[in-house]
Amino acid sequence: MRLTDSETDPAAWPQTSAAVESARAAIGVSARRRIAGFALTLAVLGVCIVISLVLGSKDLSPERIVAGLTGADADAWTIIFELRGSRTVLGILVGAALGIAGALMQAFTRNPLADPGILGVNAGAAFAVAVGAAAFGLTTLSGTIWFALGGAVVTTFAVWAIGAAGRSGTDPLRITLSGVAIGAFLSGFTSAITLLLPEVFNRMRGWNAGSIASTPPEQFGFMVPFLLAGFVFAFLVAKPLNAVALGDDLAVSLGSRVVRTRVLSIIAATLLCAAATAAAGPIGFIGLMVPHAVRWFTGPDQRWIFAGSAVAAPVLVLASDVVGRLILSSGELPVGIVTAFVGGPVLIALVRRKGASAL
Repeated sequence: MRLTDSETDPAAWPQTSAAVESARAAIGVSARRRIAGFALTLAVLGVCIVISLVLGSKDLSPERIVAGLTGADADAWTIIFELRGSRTVLGILVGAALGIAGALMQAFTRNPLADPGILGVNAGAAFAVAVGAAAFGLTTLSGTIWFALGGAVVTTFAVWAIGAAGRSGTDPLRITLSGVAIGAFLSGFTSAITLLLPEVFNRMRGWNAGSIASTPPEQFGFMVPFLLAGFVFAFLVAKPLNAVALGDDLAVSLGSRVVRTRVLSIIAATLLCAAATAAAGPIGFIGLMVPHAVRWFTGPDQRWIFAGSAVAAPVLVLASDVVGRLILSSGELPVGIVTAFVGGPVLIALVRRKGASAL
């Protein structure tokens, strides 16, 4: 083995040692930032959970809240733990699913604007659920989740097929445009179904706007298997996706199975989107905003991005839900409407960024 000049010249050893120490220090700073970011995000999530339990459209005095938490006030206990508690749990599950699904889509498409809503996956699941409700009268999670899964699968492969068509192969811009077009097309059909069939519209009014308040807690068990499978697949492909981010040719040279990684990523994202949409309706922008936010403290490693998204996305969902409860004096705004108000400006900012063309 031939040694370089820096290895044979003793005068260069101190500089080499200093470079190593500098690299170690940089790694330490990155690790400290990652730990600090996760700790802060977990703390904010804890605060959001508490606020979600104690604040709502029905005012409870501090005395009644304390009595409800201790079980001394049965009515307050029911409001805090059964009504608000169930939607808090659903908000955590749906948020984690949409956050990881968005991170998956951005990773395997290498498209910073990829999102279950923008790519039309949520719209496909919602359209299938509307068909199930109109044709078979299915309005519970146990029945609609299969339609949501089918709609998400068909839409995902349709968008991918259009985006990958042509000699140039997969194009992130073409995938985004095809997703927006298919999503708008399916959303129009969903609106037509609910307007032509008023009884379906009445059952789906809150769900169609994206709400975590309409699904009873006894139905949560039907979405858990899909979520668990999606989470497992997502974390299995997290490390290979780091290689895919370098480009297909380099990923293959590093021993990564690109096709297998993309297929598993699509399966994971579809399962997560289908379960979340069946339970809470089409909630947009969660999967777009959260992965970009967590990259500030996780770095480009997909394993940490997925973990950060699983913690940070429920924060956004729960915060939006609380805002929706309190912003109107005569009712509530669904989560999907609140996230749309926040997500629109964020999307414009991402599009205008010079570095938004690649991850």
